[in-house]
Amino acid sequence: MTSQAPRSLGFLNLERGPSPPPPRPGALLNPATFDFPIIVETVAGAWADRVLPGDPTLEPACVAAARKLVARGAVAISANCGFFIRHQEAVAAAMKVPVALSSLILIPSLLRQLPLAAKLAVVTADSRHFDEDLLQACPPGDRARIVIGGIEGGTLLRNEMMRPPPPTDDADIEADVLARVAQLRAAHLEIAALLFECTAFPRVTPSIRRKTGLPVYDTTTLCRVTMASAA
Repeated sequence: MTSQAPRSLGFLNLERGPSPPPPRPGALLNPATFDFPIIVETVAGAWADRVLPGDPTLEPACVAAARKLVARGAVAISANCGFFIRHQEAVAAAMKVPVALSSLILIPSLLRQLPLAAKLAVVTADSRHFDEDLLQACPPGDRARIVIGGIEGGTLLRNEMMRPPPPTDDADIEADVLARVAQLRAAHLEIAALLFECTAFPRVTPSIRRKTGLPVYDTTTLCRVTMASAA
């Protein structure tokens, strides 16, 4: 259950159907994930099969949902899908609170934390829709330091493309992510950190950190930084 207490973080949410299951432990929208309250607004029409390919007609609905969140007490806005970054500029322009719709906006900072010879692996739900426009935050000279890998073909993405999407077990998410990370590391020995685009991945982030021995950043990292600085 979400809260309307002061200093809440507001989330733009995907369409999940009329009776979505409660968020699992560690999930982005589980109130226990953060030490501050969260509130949620569904973006009308924002099914995953429209958000991932980048349907531009969703932009007004994103702005409208963000305005509702601010009216309910949100002091910052995030989103329950990293592909909402395509609407980052429009939502930020319409708000008077910080807007951080995707972990991808962390890329410049993370690259600065790594040696110049190191690479950052961005693991996404679907690399087929991960166009170069999603990397606008990346300094042009650093593009070669970013490796992209997706778990398309796995259980999570298959489920998320359904209307409504059925729940996906954490074990399935972890298996798909670990397999993709192993492939990326075999092909790019310079990988020194992981950035998760998909907002379902935080459920398995702690396990991935332990099993890979790498720093792993996700949207919860961004949310905590944003709320720590919000007025």
